[in-house]
Amino acid sequence: MSDLGWNPLHGVPSYPVERYAVLADRIGGILRSRSDIVLVQAEAVVALEAVAVSLARPGPSALNIVTSPYGGWFGQWLRRGGAAVQDIVAEPGLPIEIEAVARALNTGPPVDVLALVHAESASGILNPLPEILALARARGIVTVVDAVASVGGHQLDVDHLGIDIAVIGPQKALGGPAGVSALSLSPRAWDLILSGGAPRDSILSLADLRTWVDGGRRALPGTPAPLEFFALEAALDRIEAEGLENVVTRHALAASATRAGLAALGASAWVSAAKASNLVTAVPVPEGLAPAALIAAAGRLGVELTESVGTTPAGLVRLNHTGPRASFHTVLSNVVAYGAALRQAGHPSDIAAAAEAVSVVYSR
Repeated sequence: MSDLGWNPLHGVPSYPVERYAVLADRIGGILRSRSDIVLVQAEAVVALEAVAVSLARPGPSALNIVTSPYGGWFGQWLRRGGAAVQDIVAEPGLPIEIEAVARALNTGPPVDVLALVHAESASGILNPLPEILALARARGIVTVVDAVASVGGHQLDVDHLGIDIAVIGPQKALGGPAGVSALSLSPRAWDLILSGGAPRDSILSLADLRTWVDGGRRALPGTPAPLEFFALEAALDRIEAEGLENVVTRHALAASATRAGLAALGASAWVSAAKASNLVTAVPVPEGLAPAALIAAAGRLGVELTESVGTTPAGLVRLNHTGPRASFHTVLSNVVAYGAALRQAGHPSDIAAAAEAVSVVYSR
């Protein structure tokens, strides 16, 4: 972007209407999606609810995979609209088992929609997305994927995987603003949304956003917040300059180095690498230690660690290496601070070995 020539905190000019379509196309490139991309003028949880509201009505049935509060909310939104919903709930804080999904599809009633979260920031886990989508494709099921905490941190090829509805927010691995989100919608998804009385005249109406697509993708409906779109544009500039593959690799490297550092401390990761998010690493705290005490000790060193949330078991601390935090300095600070917190609590930890382990991964 060129010199803006205005104070970004007030007096923001309108976002140029011709650039909304450009933003949508750039997001389509990140998602590797040739389907319609629509922009939602709110954080991603609003986009997720809009999907549920636009799909839910008496008649369609859904298989809803629950591995966090977001999955639970999605099922509630579908039920509120009259859809028949079967929840599959994973073990607390763990990925769903593919066998459980196959069993539900093989033994349960016919399914029109299957919904799941790809990566979970609440617990640092990764659901087996390709395997689940293969099961759904074989049965002609419309799929909904919450990719907010995976886009930019994991490989995500919407067209290759056959995702009908992908929901993303730029505030995590893409390092963008939280106040805008986007969806990729396949023709099959539109057919289901627009059949049988889709809601209209609502901020949650995807049918209303379809009019933006059909009308030449000019001015968005409502009153867009221009600062959010300028910020999204700047984030996409950074992603494209770095290269999406490099962004994904950077997050994978941060996750690998974090796990190596924790192992050197004698701390076991919550799940295996194959089932782990590249954005957040969760570690079970030693028995008898309170996560809050360790988090407070790390905070006194200027490092922010957080406790697991939602359906995750108590006793997990999360090390965040998301977006700009997916870097050597942040990973090293996270691991050293966690080791120092353990030591202050009377638990032995080899901080030097942990720092060396992080350095070795980044030196390869």
